[in-house]
Amino acid sequence: MTTPMPSAESLKAFEEDLNQIRDEALAKVGKEDADYIRRVVLVQRVLDLGGRAVMVAGFYHWAFWVLGVAMLGIAKIINNMEIGHNIMHGQYDFMNDPHLNSLKYDWDGACSGGSWRRTHNFEHHTYTNVIGKDRDFGYDVLRLSDDVEWKPLYRMQFLRYLNMTLMFQWAVAFHELHGYILRNMRNKREGKAPTDNSELKADFYGKALKVLFRDYLFFPGLVAIFLGWPMFWMIFWGNMAANVIRNIWAATIIYCGHFTGNVHTFAEKECEGESRGQWYYRQILGSSNFEGPRLLHIMSGHLSRQVEHHLFPDMPSYRYNEVAQKVRAACARHGVPYNTGSFGGQYFSVIGRILKYSRKPKAQTQTPAAA
Repeated sequence: MTTPMPSAESLKAFEEDLNQIRDEALAKVGKEDADYIRRVVLVQRVLDLGGRAVMVAGFYHWAFWVLGVAMLGIAKIINNMEIGHNIMHGQYDFMNDPHLNSLKYDWDGACSGGSWRRTHNFEHHTYTNVIGKDRDFGYDVLRLSDDVEWKPLYRMQFLRYLNMTLMFQWAVAFHELHGYILRNMRNKREGKAPTDNSELKADFYGKALKVLFRDYLFFPGLVAIFLGWPMFWMIFWGNMAANVIRNIWAATIIYCGHFTGNVHTFAEKECEGESRGQWYYRQILGSSNFEGPRLLHIMSGHLSRQVEHHLFPDMPSYRYNEVAQKVRAACARHGVPYNTGSFGGQYFSVIGRILKYSRKPKAQTQTPAAA
């Protein structure tokens, strides 16, 4: 999807408005934001430890197991969305807290912090929706625009979408290494030397083994030692269910912020030598918001304000709701489309886009005679 580029003068004025919004918000950052993230971390840890403990009480009644799974699933969501994602963007580096430092923090998910910072913080946020540069657009699995050539395998992409949703933390973890594997396969076909990916493999397998050991061996085994080996499988399946809950929620939030029907894509040439105003413009056209209550914003890591996050990725997420109203007003003044809607509406828009681009384009369905 394309839209006419505003004039250089209009983009400059737009840039100045957004810079002012950013500067005013960052000037307020301080104790209030620090207190907020520390409260969230405390709540997350209570839910994590409490959920694991309550799950053990499933030994006495299955309802405790269900409650424990739900608590642990919510804890994993908060850890990934509101805590890990935002800390690794450097939103709380101003606190000088070694436990909340963007370069040292690592989250509960299977993706290593180093891999996330390279593929997400740099590639995705610099080249948002630039085909050939931003591999987050479709994750090399989904065809979501005509920029990608249609192939028969895309007929089944809705099933691929469902599978990626259920396994989302592993899709994210494997994303960077997968890119290098594809590149080496291409190099081999072209007779070129392979790219060394040994460090990426070490990152991937190191973090994967840590996550698998913790959730599927250590905690189940620890409980089994005290309450008997039948409890091993109760905790094993409980941890797996909590991870699936987190995967489904995280994937849905990410899709609703990036893959709705109105989201635009861009060619590399369009972005050469772009000004800050052009970059802002691209971020807005390549993003979607959704509306809802305060709890929904927190549980989404404030990625319900994906537009504002793409504009100001290192701004504490606590500020996004406040900033969103000002950004929306600036877009209205300058005639820039601002994509927002209900959570359900945006989700069904995503499903529509996935189904739309799974079908063979009409131009390719015509016979030579008909063409």
